[in-house]
Amino acid sequence: MKEAIMVDISNKEVVLREALAEGFIKLRPETIQLVREGKIEKGDVITIAKTAGILAAKRTPDLLPLCHPIPLEKVEMEVLVEDEGIRVRSKVMAHYKTGVEMEALTSVSVALLTIWDMVKKYEKDERGQYPSTTITDVKVINKIKVS
Repeated sequence: MKEAIMVDISNKEVVLREALAEGFIKLRPETIQLVREGKIEKGDVITIAKTAGILAAKRTPDLLPLCHPIPLEKVEMEVLVEDEGIRVRSKVMAHYKTGVEMEALTSVSVALLTIWDMVKKYEKDERGQYPSTTITDVKVINKIKVS
C-alpha cells in the first residue's frame, strides 16, 4: 500500500487558476417560502451561507489533508432560491501552481450544509426526520488555467 503524500508542485509555473462549482439542496415549499420572506429563525440564510462558503474555501487545506494551502485571491458565492430548493455556486480564483477546484467544492459543500443547519427546524417531519431534504449535484462546472 502506498503512503499518502502531498504532490510535489515545486516545478510547476504560477498561473491564474479559476474553478466554478455548484450544488443544490432540495427543500420543502414551505421552507423555501420562509427563506424568500426572510423569516428563518436563525437569520438571513443567503448571507450566512455565502459567508460560510467563503470561510470554507479559505480553510480547505485544514479539512482535506493533502491539499496545498493556496493564497486565494477571490471567492465569489452565488445563492439562488429556486422553486425546489436552493442552488449554490462558488467561483474561486488564485495565481498559484495548482488548481482551486477543491476550494470551490468545499465552499459549495459547506454553504449547503449551512443552509441545512439553518432550515432544519422547518424540514423535520413529526418523527424528527428529514424525508425530503437532500443535498445533490455537487460538482465542478468549469476549471481553467490562464497561462
